[in-house]
Formats: sequence, C-alpha cells, structure tokens
Amino acid sequence: MTDVTGKVAVVTGGGNGIGLATSEALAAAGATVYIGDINEKAGLAAAESIRAKGQKAEFVRLDVTDDESISSFASTVLEKEGKVSIVANVAGWGKIQPFMENDPDFWDLVVDLNLMGPMKVTRAFLDSMIEQKEGKIVVVSSDAGRVGSMGEAAYSGAKGGAIAFCKGLAREMARYNIHVNAVCPGPTDTALLAAVPEKHREAFVRATPMRRLAKPSEIANTILFFSSPSSDFITGQVISVSGGISMHG
Repeated sequence: MTDVTGKVAVVTGGGNGIGLATSEALAAAGATVYIGDINEKAGLAAAESIRAKGQKAEFVRLDVTDDESISSFASTVLEKEGKVSIVANVAGWGKIQPFMENDPDFWDLVVDLNLMGPMKVTRAFLDSMIEQKEGKIVVVSSDAGRVGSMGEAAYSGAKGGAIAFCKGLAREMARYNIHVNAVCPGPTDTALLAAVPEKHREAFVRATPMRRLAKPSEIANTILFFSSPSSDFITGQVISVSGGISMHG
C-alpha cells in the first residue's frame, strides 16, 4: 500500500529530475509535499504544476550546503504543519573527472551536497519525528557508492558514506518507529546526465543489462515505497534501481 494520504513530506532537490518525479509521486499518493530546491524557478513551477492537478505542494527555497537555509526550511515547514512524516533526501550532484584533477573545493562541494546535506536535513526533522514516534527517511545514494565509479572517486566516497549513514541511523531510530533506507539509482535520464559527454551516456547504456537509462519516475516509485506503509518492517536497507548494472546478494 503506497497511500500516504495525510502525511507531510519534504523533498530536497524537489524541483528537477528525480526530485521532481519524487515530489509528483508523493503528492499523487496523497501527501502534502514541501519542495526544497536551490532553483527557485524550478521549485515554484513544480509546486504549481502539482497543485494544478488538485494535489498539495508548496515550494520553500533550500540550499542543502547552507546551515541557515536548512534551519529556515525546517522551521517554515514545521511551523506550517506541526510535523513531518517523510523526508526524501534527493538533492545531490557530481561530475565525471579523474581524481587527480579534483581540487579541494570540488571535494568539499561533493561531500557537502551528497553526504553532509542529507545528514543535516535529516537532523533538522528528527526531533519532531522522535516526538511523534513515526517517520520515513529516504536518502538517494548511488550505485557509485556501492561499487565505485571511474572518474567519480569523491562522489563514490560521499554516496558510500550516505549509505553507511542510513544504516547507522536506522539502528538508532528503530525504537522510535522511524525507518531509514537508501535508494541507489543507476544512470538516469535527467538533465544532470544530459550534461555528460555522449560517449559516456552510451557506455552507461551498454553496461546496463536492460540496455536503457532509468526514468526518473522509476526511481521515485522506489522512494514512494520506502515512504509508505508498504515498507513498515523495512529499515537500514539499500535498493539499487539500475536495470541490473550492479547486482548484490
């Protein structure tokens, strides 16, 4: 059962790509969705599009690399709604570049966006979830964090850290009926991937047993599963949505 009617959800990076698809999926399943995104134009358009369908969505600007922005975002949502039941950490970023060409500023940005951002956003809502003894936290990691990815050493490290964070937090939060899980997309048809050279995109397709890229909605459907009653006895788990590009026992 993926009905989340009456639940309040926040989606980071909710204005584009996988985040947008997640915002749409949660709203369609009945949640009131707060879209957090650094891109105000995209976030406002996403919320407006969802409301035009008769569903519930609001945009609140969010920069997951900025502590004040995270605090303001959480305060705004909690003041309006009183509680949040679903936190979908989708915001992230990376680019293909050999490790020896990385500079420290690049490392900092990759770690802030893909590891520290989800940790800080999650922490901003945990007190409320613990008080209500209910919550679903989902972190979008990557198959790069499970098996590594050439040209993405720092990104792989940050995403691997996000997986380990989910597992550790899941153990701490189980007593409060708070579930923490990770979704690992493989190569997905988003604007971020469109910026990758065509030869790399073609290589991703060739490496995928199902011989295509993922659709953002296919990632969003798994996030919805982890956000819904269907996953009420699942925590600390990692699901790859990758067309078989990586398989784990």
